[in-house]
Amino acid sequence: MIKNFEFYHGTVFTKLIDHSKEPISFSRFMTLNNASYIINKSIGIYIKHSQKRLTPWSFTLSKIHQEEILRIKIQFKDVYLVLVCGEDGVVALNYTELKEILDVNKIHKTTEWVRVSRSKRKEYTVTGADGILSYKMSKDAFPKVVLAKIKESKLISKKGNKV
Repeated sequence: MIKNFEFYHGTVFTKLIDHSKEPISFSRFMTLNNASYIINKSIGIYIKHSQKRLTPWSFTLSKIHQEEILRIKIQFKDVYLVLVCGEDGVVALNYTELKEILDVNKIHKTTEWVRVSRSKRKEYTVTGADGILSYKMSKDAFPKVVLAKIKESKLISKKGNKV
């Protein structure tokens, strides 16, 4: 039986693969959770999904989820919280953006939330338990932002710098 989350994670992988001009690889970030992945051994993603059909889409982040995102950030430098908004689209928040809307006091609360909304033919508005993202995100920003970071990471590693 295909699990529900597999459909939503598949959406993320498909968008990344279809929009990448170069080969791309995925591996699991080894935890008990099934939401963390590493792309090309250099970029982390943590996927959450909402099955809700219409806006707004809400995502719960427990303390364990946030700590896992932090572990990925420490190990790989770049990490994205990837939010699949029903059948509407995908929003990717880098770590700085995530911290703008959560954990203003640098403390992971037991449970926090992120909410994504979008009016017809408009951009996404992202709010969190501790604030609102200072700008809107375009509907087609994902997967471009993640792929750009992958390309940047490859250029850095070719120069012999640490990734």
